[in-house]
Formats: sequence, structure tokens, C-alpha cells
Amino acid sequence: MEKRIINPWEWQNQRSYAQAVEVKNPEGTLYVSGQTAISADGISSNENMESQIKLALKNLEQVITEAGYECKGIVRLNIYTTATDELWPHFNLIQDWVAKHGIQQATTLLEVKSLFETLKVELEATVVK
Repeated sequence: MEKRIINPWEWQNQRSYAQAVEVKNPEGTLYVSGQTAISADGISSNENMESQIKLALKNLEQVITEAGYECKGIVRLNIYTTATDELWPHFNLIQDWVAKHGIQQATTLLEVKSLFETLKVELEATVVK
């Protein structure tokens, strides 16, 4: 796989994403459904945003790994939240996770009216290898 990052500016670097990612000759592409703070038993978390982000990241990583891919292969990460004002103080958790895995991805962040049951954040990814 050949990956090229397109950043006409530098300001997005502080926000831990790329303006565009081009992928040529991938071995495979994995489209990951939105991962949230749902336990292995299928119970939605009613905890705070920080806890939900941590569990959503853990679940995302588990799905990617079990599919035989690596997190560093994420080329698109969409973030959905019911409350950006609650997300921002903990956005560093996502940034640290992205940095830990050496991910360079296109990202869209959206505030939505609601998510499933009591969930506050959902992470959807496209991964290549």
C-alpha cells in the first residue's frame, strides 16, 4: 500500500488530522461501523464523556486488530458526539491515541442530536493495509 498525506496548510497538525489521504494499491480495506462505549455484554455506558471515549477507542482498536489490520492503517476517522462541549476537554484522549499508533487520517467531527441509548460518542473508521 502507498499512502500520501495532503495538507495544504499546517494548522490541522495541532488538531491531529490530515486534510486528505490518498491510498494506492491497498491489500485490503476495512470499513468499521461506529464504535461506542458498549461493554462486551452489549450494555451501553451511562458514564461520563471521558470514560465513554476511552471505551470507544478500546472497542475500535479491538475490532481493527481482530480483523487483522493495524490502527496505523486508519485513513478516515469520523467522530460523532452528542455534546462537543463535553468532548473538547477530553479531545486529547483521541489525539494521544492517534499519536500512539502513528495514525495520519482524514477526520470529520459532527455533533448529533442523539446516539444509541445513553451513548455520547461514536467513532467510525476506514482502515487500509
